[in-house]
Amino acid sequence: MHNRILDISETPARLKVRFDQLVIDAGNSQKPATIPLNDLAVLIVSHPQVSYTQAVLSSLADQGGIFITCDQRRLPNGMLIPIQGNHIQSKRFANQSAAKRPLCKQVWKQVIRAKISAQAELLETLFEDDFGLRPLLPLVKSGDPQNVEARAARKYWTAIFGSNTFRRDRAALDQNRLLNYGYAVLRAITARAICASGLHPSLGIHHHNKYNPFCLADDLMEPFRVLVDQAVAEHVNEYGTESEFDRNTRQQLLASLTGRVEIGGHSRTLFDTLARTAQSLNDIFAGETQKLELPERMICHATT
Repeated sequence: MHNRILDISETPARLKVRFDQLVIDAGNSQKPATIPLNDLAVLIVSHPQVSYTQAVLSSLADQGGIFITCDQRRLPNGMLIPIQGNHIQSKRFANQSAAKRPLCKQVWKQVIRAKISAQAELLETLFEDDFGLRPLLPLVKSGDPQNVEARAARKYWTAIFGSNTFRRDRAALDQNRLLNYGYAVLRAITARAICASGLHPSLGIHHHNKYNPFCLADDLMEPFRVLVDQAVAEHVNEYGTESEFDRNTRQQLLASLTGRVEIGGHSRTLFDTLARTAQSLNDIFAGETQKLELPERMICHATT
């Protein structure tokens, strides 16, 4: 199934594998909990007193799952993803690395238009107003040379949190903490979809940084960020910008990534949608299409 995200954050535990099951032993009188490894899409370890065997990492990777480790603030700071994604991976790597800049710029144009459209959709859902985002869509050209993405972002962040002073700052202790957490998990899910499609996550279409092994994940996740944004905006509206970063908060953020997303008139999981997006990018690199498959509507209906 690969549709569960598990965050071990509240108590110390020992993790091990038995009969393709993840065994979670909290060391108390209760019987250890077990979860089938093929149900796990993402395993997040954020409690500092969690130990695990090498078999946990290896078996999770064999099943196509991702392992995320967290820092002292319980924010993701590293991840392990499977490296064997497709039986014709070398051919797909070759197509990907041979892609010309004009083609990559055309794909980036589609990504940015989808991102701004999703942001406008979210603002309309929350406030019945797009705050001037939709008129920006025709201005996005190949490669977005005029940086329309940034113009949209200024309008978007001001509107979604109702503040002219909010800035996207990864070190800030306000709602940026929540965005950081949600985006890190989304990045890991995107990287997994890329690897499963036989592409390499470090070869981006727009992002290029020799120190970043996940440039392509940073590219393809852009339109999907609104799923996290929606959860954070709703949380801030209810609890304020300096609420506790506790288990309930993390669960609310993770729920935004395990709900259903509308794409092409159908309701799909985020995992399925990202897999389709990554596969369509592979088809573009292979010369089979010019269209990246992206959601037309990105408002998440989170599961409870």
